[in-house]
Amino acid sequence: MTSPPTESHAGIEPTRPPRRRWLRIVSGVLASVVAAGSVGVAALQLGLPWQMGEGDRNHVYEGDAGSQRYQVHLPPQHDGTARLPVVMAIHGCAMTGYGWNSMKSTTQFNRLADQEVFIVVYPTQLVSRNVIACWNSTDPQDQRLDTGEPALLAGIARQVVEKYDADPDRLHVADASSGAGTAAILAVTYPDVFATVTSVAGGEYRLNQVDPDSTSPLDTAHQVWAQMGDRAWRVPLLVIQGERDEVVPPLVATRLVEHWTAVGDLVDDGLPNDSLDPAEETVSVPGAAGRHAYTHTTITAPDGSSIVESYRVQDMGHAWPGPDGDGRYTDHAGPDASARVWEFAERHSMP
Repeated sequence: MTSPPTESHAGIEPTRPPRRRWLRIVSGVLASVVAAGSVGVAALQLGLPWQMGEGDRNHVYEGDAGSQRYQVHLPPQHDGTARLPVVMAIHGCAMTGYGWNSMKSTTQFNRLADQEVFIVVYPTQLVSRNVIACWNSTDPQDQRLDTGEPALLAGIARQVVEKYDADPDRLHVADASSGAGTAAILAVTYPDVFATVTSVAGGEYRLNQVDPDSTSPLDTAHQVWAQMGDRAWRVPLLVIQGERDEVVPPLVATRLVEHWTAVGDLVDDGLPNDSLDPAEETVSVPGAAGRHAYTHTTITAPDGSSIVESYRVQDMGHAWPGPDGDGRYTDHAGPDASARVWEFAERHSMP
């Protein structure tokens, strides 16, 4: 594996603001989606009790980048005798980790964790950091190693491993919307921490710098490779996207798949030369009564290892799909995203 150049020599930092940023494409619709929820988020963050259930534990992480509240769910089988895998679930805008309109209720990961025996972690954004509880994935401060939100979230992951004697080689992160942007950033800034990353309605690294008319997925892939440095490896990525998403357009997911495939190519030998020779296979699942049709695409290396998997869900908007989800941004007619996240995570660990 060839070592990547330092970021300052990557040669692809923009020298002027792009003529049309993805941030402008998605921000107008996103603002209308989250505005109605911002009051409820603020009320929760300003003093309502933390929501707890059986097996839940509340924590605050303190580090050089600041502090971060989060909740851990332990399955009943957790007794300290086995090192369990961990899934960190990061919410989107106008959501919380474990209270009002939470990632916990949206994904129903706790129920799945109790069945499949893994630990779940729910960080929750503060309105003091973002007034509508978005993760700040478009801020350069929050796109780099050892700073901002990536440092906080990686710190939480490490703290959970230490406190609950979890398996450090099976740390996974699954995120939605603005949280999905943060998931991509975590895969780039902490590839030595997370074994897989899932992006639901999210985009590529430094999406806010992208001009879709002139910035190719390979351009941003070079930035990933430079940021990873000598920690670079092919972090497996799962992408889930609704084809009727008007907040994060489907083209963003298309670019994300191309972007992460290009990252894998660069990590292989340092050159954009298709050295991985990936194999791509797509399976179509037809719709049924009350169920959306979708396609499932896998992109794998010759040794069978995952590069990218993606689900494209017909007739689904900006939502987390699954039959049991409870929240403002759920779609009960879509495939069970939480089950797909776990199936993907279960197949992978750190190399």
